[in-house]
Amino acid sequence: MSVNLSIKNLPTELVRKLKQRATRNRRSLQDELTTILKESVAAEGKLSLDDVLRETRRLKIRTKSESVKMIRADRDTR
Repeated sequence: MSVNLSIKNLPTELVRKLKQRATRNRRSLQDELTTILKESVAAEGKLSLDDVLRETRRLKIRTKSESVKMIRADRDTR
């Protein structure tokens, strides 16, 4: 099932840039917006390298063996 959405009052410059992006990617504006939304939702669960580094520091992981133990413990809980 598909749903129609309407976005109102977009700045002209933003619309111009979106149209340019769609043209560069050889897509219609509709297809480009759909792609942007799909990629945005798909990226939600992915960690960036900065996220991984921040989490590593938060957990105070210092050696490879410490991280291996933590990964094994996490897998064992599943």
